[in-house]
Amino acid sequence: MNRLIIMRHAEASRAPTGQGDRERPLTERGVADARAMGRWLAGRGLAPDGACVSPARRTRQTWDHASATFGDADLDCDENLYDAGPDTLRRAVDGAVERAGVFMLVAHNPGVHALSLDLLAEGRAAPADVDRLQRGFPPGAVSVFRRDGDRWTFEAFWTPADIEALP
Repeated sequence: MNRLIIMRHAEASRAPTGQGDRERPLTERGVADARAMGRWLAGRGLAPDGACVSPARRTRQTWDHASATFGDADLDCDENLYDAGPDTLRRAVDGAVERAGVFMLVAHNPGVHALSLDLLAEGRAAPADVDRLQRGFPPGAVSVFRRDGDRWTFEAFWTPADIEALP
């Protein structure tokens, strides 16, 4: 694996009446943000060829909308990723190291935020990048890391608001 993209599901609504948290769908805004982030990533040469996605409806929908511009990718929906902590998410990433050149993990907070901070601590990053990532991981946001030997180097953190603000 050369690159790792960690994505939090896009904005979700409440669960339909009588259904649980796993069935929360994306809002219209969430759909638009997931599509925009997918186009943004693909436009920067970051289309994943492998992905692991939580089985929750909102994460699957985020992947479906974001990946529409990616082309084919080896997809795994891992039951263990639902509301997983950083250690479980890290195991999913470590299991995919040999499987994909660009790998995308789509899951939930607080796990995606904690994993991003853990990886950030392993490598090098500018203080402003560290500060920005420490402030939070909003819906639809992505962090991007590059693999350098057995370390991860922080490359970028983008939110849907960031890409909306650009010309």
